[in-house]
Amino acid sequence: MGEHDIIEHIDGLVAEERDLRARSTLDGLSDEERSRLREVEIRLDQCWDLLRQRRALSEFGDDPSKATLRPAGEVEDYRG
Repeated sequence: MGEHDIIEHIDGLVAEERDLRARSTLDGLSDEERSRLREVEIRLDQCWDLLRQRRALSEFGDDPSKATLRPAGEVEDYRG
């Protein structure tokens, strides 16, 4: 997956997140929708992390394709 593909995926996830958040303020979310929102948030964190890895590798003359999608727990722990 190249940088352009990652950015397109992020754009799609952001659109879905916005939609879910907008619906949450209007009607509330079902358990399934709340679960999906959490999945989208985690996936966004993973994608942003992957994009940062690729850019850092490229900046220092390494191959950006060496970047890997890290597990959710590892990426989520950055916040805490």
